[in-house]
Amino acid sequence: MNFVKNVSIAVASAGFMVLAATAEAKAISLKYDSQIGEPGFGPGQLFVPQGVVKSNADGNIYVSNGRGINPEDGSFVPVVGNSVSVFSPDGTYLKAIGFGAQGKGAGIDEPGDLKFDSITGNLYVADVFNSEIDVYNPESGEFVTSFGSFSGQGPGDLFFGPGGIDFDKQGNLHVTDFSADVVKVYGRDGALVKTYGGLGTEPGQFNGPAGLAISENTGNIYINDQFNNRIQVLDSENNPLFAFGTEGTAPGQFNEPIGIDLDEFENIYVADSQNNRVQVFDKNGKFLTAFGEPVENAGPPGPGEPPIATNPADLAPGKFNWTGGLNYNSGKVYVGDFFTGRVQVLDVDRHDGAKKVPEPATLLGLSVFALGAAATKLRKNKQQSA
Repeated sequence: MNFVKNVSIAVASAGFMVLAATAEAKAISLKYDSQIGEPGFGPGQLFVPQGVVKSNADGNIYVSNGRGINPEDGSFVPVVGNSVSVFSPDGTYLKAIGFGAQGKGAGIDEPGDLKFDSITGNLYVADVFNSEIDVYNPESGEFVTSFGSFSGQGPGDLFFGPGGIDFDKQGNLHVTDFSADVVKVYGRDGALVKTYGGLGTEPGQFNGPAGLAISENTGNIYINDQFNNRIQVLDSENNPLFAFGTEGTAPGQFNEPIGIDLDEFENIYVADSQNNRVQVFDKNGKFLTAFGEPVENAGPPGPGEPPIATNPADLAPGKFNWTGGLNYNSGKVYVGDFFTGRVQVLDVDRHDGAKKVPEPATLLGLSVFALGAAATKLRKNKQQSA
């Protein structure tokens, strides 16, 4: 989810290339396919779906279902949401995994990003308010274990704790720690292996790191640097390679990107949350296409309002109220539509006979500049937690 931090810093960086895309390639496009779930608070209904992932084992779609809150006093309601909803490939609701509870290893208190362990097949859940990673057997729904610890809620924060998660080739789990502006890496035993990052705009620094995806081909790490409004790309040793994106609404610009994933050709799919769209880039950060438009009066609900769509017009195909969790799988993109209570499924169309987005021989069409020649503004609407 979005959410703004409260400091303003101007810094200069050096030796780091930022790619500002200016032209659209014609080899790929997105189109609406279908919808999974509907807004509401009952079985098969969703609100604030932060995480979504399709299982390669059973073909089912797993969706994080939000956090139940009593609108009168803000108290936790464990029986509403706080679980992972499972849908068949055709969108039929099957079951829920997990249940609402507060405390380490007790249950789920707002599920976030989701990933499957390719070795064990287990489902990993970023448990936001319990500040941990929960592990479940997706077939039986049985709780396996929990581990990790993440920074708490800072003044004015609506989102914090574990953000994007993904596995590297060694089976380690990388987790963005949103409030601490770092990425934590955990081994298969749940022990902390290392931490990288830190607050800033320098290469390898972050301001609210959100979604994270690791290439199965190269091991490169792609991170949505949410409040810096850019995507950072690091190598498998966590060394910064390049970044792309600036703040704005034009093609290739972002307004707090959240979800991210890669396809088999290393194309990069980004849930550009407050721009209410999905953008696609090639592996060098060159803009390819975008899909989506905002619902009327898009934005989070006000105090006491339900976190779901109440206007049927808001559920029109291709309209979003904050794109959040995102997963690419076998030619389709699954997008968590935060405040309409659904997942939109998009088809990836590689048209004009193109089986693959061609690799550019040069960076023609990209505006390339070093941050050493310019000062960037870091806006933080949250105070760093101690």
